Amino acid sequence: MIFKYPEIGVCGLSCRLCPRYQSEGESRCFGCKTESRMVAGCPFITCAVKKKGIEFCWDCKVGATCEKWKKHRESGKLHDSFKCYQKLEDDISFVLKNGVDAFERSQEQKEELLKQMLQEFNEGRSKNYYCIAATVLETDELKKALDEAREGAGEMDIKDRSKKLHSILYKIAAQRGYHLRLRK
Repeated sequence: MIFKYPEIGVCGLSCRLCPRYQSEGESRCFGCKTESRMVAGCPFITCAVKKKGIEFCWDCKVGATCEKWKKHRESGKLHDSFKCYQKLEDDISFVLKNGVDAFERSQEQKEELLKQMLQEFNEGRSKNYYCIAATVLETDELKKALDEAREGAGEMDIKDRSKKLHSILYKIAAQRGYHLRLRK
């Protein structure tokens, strides 16, 4: 099967904002729809891709009533695993209303901002934090946070720059009711 959107998971997660996708070592994951992930045993890949030949759960004729997908989305409102699920339901609603192309464009913008955070503000321990922030915050909020963090950051060492951006992102997330740590 040829995938039109390889960086969007079958269940709706954005691979672009995942810490493993943003890695550079051997543990790098190139997305849920890569050959190595296709054999990993994801129930959504097995059902949608392998059994039904569709790219996304929302393309399935029983997607709206699928108990497995519903349970996954409901669980994502309370818990995370290796990736942040806080916005999964909102992202799926966005796709259903605006289309996959619009979602892909928004994720590309967020990925670019994430890369800037990692390049300029990562002291070596903040990749997951920035990936979660890029997942839960809106693009304009991320841009504003980066602009604010850059003010006067030239004289700071990397740890202080990181603390500054963490503080700004935390404040925005707290106002919106989001968590910037994985909820296990």
